[in-house]
Amino acid sequence: MGQDQTKQQIEKGLQLYQSNQPEKALQVWTRVLEKSADLVGRFRVLGCLVTAHSEMGRYKEMLKFAVVQIDTARELADADFLLESYLNLARSNEKLCEFHKTISYCKTCLGLPGTRASAQLGGQVSLSMGNAFLGLSLFQKALESFEKALRSAHNNDDAMLECRVCCSLGSFYAQVKDYEKALFFPCKAAELVNNYGKGWSLKYRAMSQYHMAVAYRLLGHLGSAMECCEESMKIALQHGDRPLQALCLLCFADIHRSRGDLETAFPRYDSAMSIMTEIGNRLGQVQVLLGVAKCWVARKALDKALEAIERAQDLAEEVGNKLSQLKLHCLSERICRSKGLQRELRAHVVRFHECVEETELYCGLCGESIGERNSRLQALPCSHVFHLRCLQKSGPRSCPNCRRSSMKPGFV
Repeated sequence: MGQDQTKQQIEKGLQLYQSNQPEKALQVWTRVLEKSADLVGRFRVLGCLVTAHSEMGRYKEMLKFAVVQIDTARELADADFLLESYLNLARSNEKLCEFHKTISYCKTCLGLPGTRASAQLGGQVSLSMGNAFLGLSLFQKALESFEKALRSAHNNDDAMLECRVCCSLGSFYAQVKDYEKALFFPCKAAELVNNYGKGWSLKYRAMSQYHMAVAYRLLGHLGSAMECCEESMKIALQHGDRPLQALCLLCFADIHRSRGDLETAFPRYDSAMSIMTEIGNRLGQVQVLLGVAKCWVARKALDKALEAIERAQDLAEEVGNKLSQLKLHCLSERICRSKGLQRELRAHVVRFHECVEETELYCGLCGESIGERNSRLQALPCSHVFHLRCLQKSGPRSCPNCRRSSMKPGFV
């Protein structure tokens, strides 16, 4: 298959994919890969296969094609192609919750010599790195990366990237419990979709609606949460977006749990868990199990709650998500206290405080925890986060967290 025919077949696959026939598109692109001798064409079709498998939740297949794409980029000896392929490898590992590998591949991208593509793809690299840092509960580094990605989006007039960054920032602020910002950023993403997204994939609208649903639920606006989640789920079902379907099912379950409707919540959690397991989203499985544990606590079935917590804790430690570990230790502490299990209680209290220290989830001005309850937060230019009220009281000053970390131990 020559260069012209390769281009035609890639275009044919794209048309099939955009008309919601993904399996037929995959068949066309796979044939191109088998028959084409055109290296540039093969590189492009591998990029299509990476993207398609990502959106379908086939993350192991995504990783496989990303590895082949790197080999092709090396054959081409082109720095632009190498940057794009390493970014796809980083994204594949991000989807599989291999966050340390994601960060490593992102750093490889940033260490490549300046290319034509680096100006455009640099923001996407920063976004993927930010998502990985967030997956590891390294909040300062996550926020720093998201802000770099946002600057890149603004500098390159890249509204699609800005939309994706806003959704990630919504997730960031939902985790540290500034629910106003957790809603503000996905609303901003939805605004970008309305203003610029005429030719965009509907996944951008679905993504912003899902993050709005999460924020509305956390704020207690359950009707609005349900509306946004239903719209997101509708698009996810139309486009066969399994990862988003799983997230929506989790959100539906959390909404029903918030309403006290545990009978409806349990099957939603089961369905979400089934898809999360199928696609390999281990962090999503942790979130499902945490929700299930809370349901069992509400039913006073504490032994079943502890079983769910134990499974979740294993997964959280596996992927390195400290915030999930913190939440699970906190819930275990409550259960052990009510059951009078003093030895286990002490162990969970110790691990809880260790997780708080490791995540730096405390205000460096007042010393109180961040993320314990809904609070308005503010980040300094260094990306350390504080209670807004504390910054307003203290006035302009250098970051106390940075001052502490820069102090070197002296000799007595």
